[in-house]
Amino acid sequence: MVNKLKHYREQHGFTQEQLATAVGVSRQSIISIEKGQYVPTTLLALKLASALKVTVENIFQLEKMDWK
Repeated sequence: MVNKLKHYREQHGFTQEQLATAVGVSRQSIISIEKGQYVPTTLLALKLASALKVTVENIFQLEKMDWK
């Protein structure tokens, strides 16, 4: 999965801590998502998209290998 969370977070001027607080998770969760070590729940993905004022599809995109 392509993950552009860090790009959009930085574009909107959020620190990892600020974004984490905005969506109700720990800073470590944001770090793990940005590194691709953790795939967020649907609810968290929607909260992230809302906080960053983009769609979920802008942040997370499936790749061909995700369909296997």
